[in-house]
Amino acid sequence: MNQINNPKFNPSETEKLIVGFINDTFTRANKNLAVIAVSGGIDSAVSLCLLSEALGKENVLGLMLPYADQDMSDARLILDFCQIPEQNRKTVNIQPVVEKIESLVSPFDPDSIGTQGDNVAQGDNAKQKRVGNIMARVRMIVLYDWAAKLDALVCGTENKSEKYLGYFTRFGDQASDLEPIEHLYKTQVYELAHLLHLPDRLITKPPSAELWSGQTDENELGFTYTQADSVLQKLIDEKIPAENISLENVDPETVKKIISRVEFQAFKLVVPYKVSG
Repeated sequence: MNQINNPKFNPSETEKLIVGFINDTFTRANKNLAVIAVSGGIDSAVSLCLLSEALGKENVLGLMLPYADQDMSDARLILDFCQIPEQNRKTVNIQPVVEKIESLVSPFDPDSIGTQGDNVAQGDNAKQKRVGNIMARVRMIVLYDWAAKLDALVCGTENKSEKYLGYFTRFGDQASDLEPIEHLYKTQVYELAHLLHLPDRLITKPPSAELWSGQTDENELGFTYTQADSVLQKLIDEKIPAENISLENVDPETVKKIISRVEFQAFKLVVPYKVSG
């Protein structure tokens, strides 16, 4: 994962800032314990490390939430790396709940409702994404149930790239009580991972939400995070108008594709819509 040119980003200072933010958040909320979903991906790995650094490893519950026979060896790797106690690790296989919900909603025929026309999501790929959303929301339910049991806060793992690309499930992996790395682009998360000396395995493997077999973020998005972050930095941070963005390391069609996705997914950042005034 190549880094983008951002001289203002200092990984060491960022680590201190986030640890301070976590401590302040838990103090204000009068909470001592945190619950976090540990997938083995780079975002949850970095978030887990920062969370345990701030609160102490004994105050963090790491939840592994596989679907069916999903491999959780990388999740266990980062739990070991952060020295999370065995009693603070729980595994809940979400397959039975997901399949039950899917069986209840799958008979629904969208063509029989209203006048959606071409906007109705159809086909195997659309169904796959719908099931992926169910998986994300079931995981959210498990996280918040454990948080209720422990009087804890749920720590999210979303980054800035995913946020502006709309690459998340509303009320699923987006749901949390605090987001320690949401202000960091994906490439910056990797820089922080290097600073924290995370295991190479977690840094080098392709990013994946692991919502279905063989799924990777970049294949699904159609561009790399390095390309996306280069465009997002211009569009979001520097506020350069979309039509004026031109980059040497990203071809014009890819720039257009990234900006189009940002614009198409922008509604996710404002829902629920509310009456003003």
